[in-house]
Amino acid sequence: MAVMIALGFSGAMTVTKLCVTADNTARKLPIYSVETDERKIAITFDAAWSAEDTDELIGILEKHNAKATVFAVGDWVRKNPGAVKNFYDAGHEIGNHSDTHASFSKVGKEKIAEEIENCNFEIEKIIGEKPKTIRAPSGDYDNKSIEFTENIGMKMIQWDVDSLDWKKLSVDEMYSRVVNKVQNGSIVLFHNGVKNTPVALDKILTKLEKDGYEFVTVSELIYWDDYEIDHKGKQFPCK
Repeated sequence: MAVMIALGFSGAMTVTKLCVTADNTARKLPIYSVETDERKIAITFDAAWSAEDTDELIGILEKHNAKATVFAVGDWVRKNPGAVKNFYDAGHEIGNHSDTHASFSKVGKEKIAEEIENCNFEIEKIIGEKPKTIRAPSGDYDNKSIEFTENIGMKMIQWDVDSLDWKKLSVDEMYSRVVNKVQNGSIVLFHNGVKNTPVALDKILTKLEKDGYEFVTVSELIYWDDYEIDHKGKQFPCK
């Protein structure tokens, strides 16, 4: 079902207070990680393929008292409403990953608005609230997509630690990639519907839990106001 787009790229609904005046000509960046002294990280999943491992992933996350963020594609949401509800009911955040996984840098403003709003609509039908966060399909963002996201009060999220599970890496390869790169404020990328991801996730969370990390949703990790983003996409609170 198509959603009527009522919001344009002008006239922002939400004003985010930044440390410095925004330069409209500069390249905008999403949030890749967060500067924090707390040992908190965000585990994220991009959901666009199957949903067969939903219960298994939820069980592993619960075992480690971990809350994750699932960035769901609208097409996946329509096919797997039960999986969306199960993740949400287990305390996990549901984020927007576009409606059809269209590359934002290759389409115009109206298509970006349609992709974001339609996915929000599908998710809200199931969980009763609109997503607060979005991840660009394939991490392919540009200024116009970030501007629209900001104008409707959402935050665009990338990652600083990539499991590369979609490349069908072994459990040990994924484990090494993640545990050797994670630091306070990291955002870690996984995918659901990948063969070795559940076993690797359990092993990774076991190690990071022993190291004192807490696993929170993206919305809980990031700063929503009074912040700046450096050239690497790290979000800092204003001082």
